[in-house]
Parts: sequence; structure tokens; C-alpha cells
Amino acid sequence: MERRDFIKFSAAGAVAGLALSHAAPAAAGPVPTPPGDLYYTKDAQGRWAGKAATHLPVIEAGKDGGKTTVKVTTPHEMKGYEHYIVKHVLLDKDYKFLAEHMFDPAKEPVPVSTFTLDGYSGTLYALSFCNKHDLWVSSAEIA
Repeated sequence: MERRDFIKFSAAGAVAGLALSHAAPAAAGPVPTPPGDLYYTKDAQGRWAGKAATHLPVIEAGKDGGKTTVKVTTPHEMKGYEHYIVKHVLLDKDYKFLAEHMFDPAKEPVPVSTFTLDGYSGTLYALSFCNKHDLWVSSAEIA
């Protein structure tokens, strides 16, 4: 490509970018990818149908004053590094990262995580990642 063409196309791209950035905003809030392909849920188990019972994270939450204690358990055995839950992740109602716990299957026989959140209310998402059966998501409402 010649230098003049490069400059012309670069300028056109910059103008298009400015025009798009001033366009009407998208619908409110993030829209996640539908379950069953990139991640799995109780109702959308995709290629891992039948695995929800041992891969779906279970959320227990309790409030004490302004603090919320969240316990996430995945009822999955930890077979060393052969087959185990890699980590739990908590996301807020807007799918923003809150906290995570990485597991060492040589030291942690059960995938259980406990988190403390200050002043949180709304939908809370728990993610459980299995080294063989991918990412599983469940949610709970925190009042």
C-alpha cells in the first residue's frame, strides 16, 4: 500500500470511529453470552449435560450488619491435578469481578470458598471452573 493511501484510509477510519463513539448508546447494562456454549448453567448444560449436579456452584449467603458472607461450594471431588475445580469467582450484578479463590487440589480436598463483601446487595454470580468440564455459573439474590 502506498503512503498516501495508508494516510487516507487511516483518516477515514478515525472519522468513522468518532462517528460511532457519538452514536446512541447501547441498551442499558451488559448482555452476557447465552449459556450452554461458553459457560454452563443448571438449565443450559450444553455438551456437558448431566454434569450440573457435580459442577454447578452452590451459593450460601448471610448478612451481619453491613457485611455479607458468601460461601460457594462445588460438590465435586478433587482427584489431584487429573480432575479438579480450578477456582471460584464472584461477579456482581453487572458481571464485574468481586473476588476469587484458586484451589490447590493437592492441599484442598473439597472446593469450598468463603468471601466477605461489604454492603453488597443485588444479584451475585458464582463461577466454578473445572479443568475438564469448563465454566459453570449460578446466581443468588443478596437482599
